[in-house]
Amino acid sequence: VRGLVGTTVLVVAWYSAALTQPVYLLPGPVEVVAAFVGELSTEALYTVPLSGSEVRLPQMVVKLLQSLQHYLPGLAVGTVAGITLGVAMGWSRLVDDALTPVTRVLRPIPPLAWIAFAIVWIGIGHGGATFIVAIGAFWINFYNAFAGVEGVSHDLKEVAATLGVHDDLTMIRKVVLPAASPEILTGIRTAIGQSWMVVVAAELFGAPGIGFQIISAAQNLAMDVSVIYMLVISAVFLASDWAFRRFEGRVLAWRA
Repeated sequence: VRGLVGTTVLVVAWYSAALTQPVYLLPGPVEVVAAFVGELSTEALYTVPLSGSEVRLPQMVVKLLQSLQHYLPGLAVGTVAGITLGVAMGWSRLVDDALTPVTRVLRPIPPLAWIAFAIVWIGIGHGGATFIVAIGAFWINFYNAFAGVEGVSHDLKEVAATLGVHDDLTMIRKVVLPAASPEILTGIRTAIGQSWMVVVAAELFGAPGIGFQIISAAQNLAMDVSVIYMLVISAVFLASDWAFRRFEGRVLAWRA
């Protein structure tokens, strides 16, 4: 009930503010709903990955699928690479000593600073955007995995050793990863949301998708269309976050 009241207050404030401004500066809820219907009614061609075949879909769906083409692989690559390196450095003092200077130099560099290299190395499109998203997801997962592994209790590892776990791989698989799983899953969940921010920024430089559509509509003063795609990002994030929270709850059910 409180959430409904808060949402209602926000919509009313938005509607009231929009009455005092032209639509091209601040579109109101009515204009946004009309734009939503228009984007769903307008069809566009979508090129299916790998097969290269084209299908006609609502324009909003096409833009979302285009963004997902670099969001999903970028998130997957960055997550796997970040967790792998984080676990390795958190477990091995040798690896940590060797790579800590490198990570400290590269970590402050924001993902968007790599856009120039993405364009030169890969080109403008899904490949370059995937590269940028992967960098953003990498650091989030790396530090969460590193902190999780480093924080595993020494007593827990000693108990496992007394029960017959002596080699590193078995210790990591059966003791360290389960103990560090809360931090690792938190990193993945954070990356799911943060990567959408990187996606939108990466698409401002020409990659097709929701972010490109937001800036393109704004340049044409179609701010109602920009708001629609901003809300699409929010809806997709809420759905993915809800799904991952359910998955996280099942994985961490042992803590209950």
